Amino acid sequence: MPVTETIEDFYKNKFNNIPVLSGDVGHFNVFKMDYSNETPGPMKYARREYYKILLVRGHQVYHYADKSLEIKGTALLFFNPLIPYTFERLSDNTTGYFCIFREGFFSEHIRGSLRELPMYAPGGKPAYTFNEEQDKDVSYIFEKMLTEINSDYRYKYDLIRNYIMEMIHYALKIQPSENLYAHIDANTRITSVFTELLERQFPIEDVSQQFTLRSAKDFAQQLNVHVNHLNRAIKATTGKTTTDHISERLVTEAKALLKHTDWNISEISYCLGFEEPANFNHFFKKQTSITPSAYRA
Repeated sequence: MPVTETIEDFYKNKFNNIPVLSGDVGHFNVFKMDYSNETPGPMKYARREYYKILLVRGHQVYHYADKSLEIKGTALLFFNPLIPYTFERLSDNTTGYFCIFREGFFSEHIRGSLRELPMYAPGGKPAYTFNEEQDKDVSYIFEKMLTEINSDYRYKYDLIRNYIMEMIHYALKIQPSENLYAHIDANTRITSVFTELLERQFPIEDVSQQFTLRSAKDFAQQLNVHVNHLNRAIKATTGKTTTDHISERLVTEAKALLKHTDWNISEISYCLGFEEPANFNHFFKKQTSITPSAYRA
């Protein structure tokens, strides 16, 4: 399963230095990018815990979920924390800009969630190809963000949020790129994203927390793929069904909660998404041959 790169990992890997981030819930930064003197090569396939918007020029292939996008020229890309991705740089003249931020940077300032936006919604279109004039327009927005981030202006982050929203709406006026092709390893990629979604719901650490993606259909809807496509990909990659993976992970978590908490059976069944404790008892006994109470004893 792809590892998750944190903001701290980003700074350590890129600059060998971690800034003071305590209390910085949203965190924003913006950078100019120039790989014109570096040898092309693949980046690490991983999920990042932060959002990233990238204006990139050159020739590269961007892999995300079970799709890939070949870029020749300029593109604006919106990276979702939910989906693992990587780049393959195919030329040595890659330039552009990018900014990074956590969801908290926007959560108190916009109605709804960033993930409701078309480029961040599950199954959305994250890539927008630009002509020379569009490149110039969005580059100017990035330059304004670079100027503000280094200024002493008291309300600079409010201004930067406006610049990001301007860039988002600029992209939404443009038809997303459809130059997508199924990757040769599409089954592995979609299985990886499914596994990531499954694991993100655990561990259960509070009685108010609840496991919500309970079925193959739930995961398929989240990934915006047909449930049969998801099932075939996971079966081909792992030899197990989607339901098998969900059930096995539920049993593992149920055992941990039964052994390491003092929550009653009703509380545990609720957290694991069962409407009634009797349904949880039936599920647990079917998977383990003993009841939850007997396992806890």
